[in-house]
Amino acid sequence: MNWYLSVLRNFSNFSGRARRKEYWMFALINTLISILLLVADYFVGTYSIKLGMGLLNGLYTLAVIVPAIAVSVRRLHDTGRSGWWILICLVPCIGPIVLLVFAVMEGNPGPNAYGPSPK
Repeated sequence: MNWYLSVLRNFSNFSGRARRKEYWMFALINTLISILLLVADYFVGTYSIKLGMGLLNGLYTLAVIVPAIAVSVRRLHDTGRSGWWILICLVPCIGPIVLLVFAVMEGNPGPNAYGPSPK
């Protein structure tokens, strides 16, 4: 949970580097919270089939979109890539797969252009 909270506290920092553990722990906890809120929306009656999400899940998604982008940019920095690579997600089918591969890759050992190693 500390990894998740540290990303939320560091929501406006798009510089520096993020370890794989920081990125994936945030992704895991974020996914679990989204699933729980989706179930809560269903039971409360605020789930919309047309939109594919409910009120609670939508509000939560709006609240964590900036921290999620920030940690993704820092993760790309750890692999030696510019944060602008996040826009590759806009390429259908292939873009998200490429970004997933970058997120899984080991970070550059030692300092790089984006700062010292977070390990």
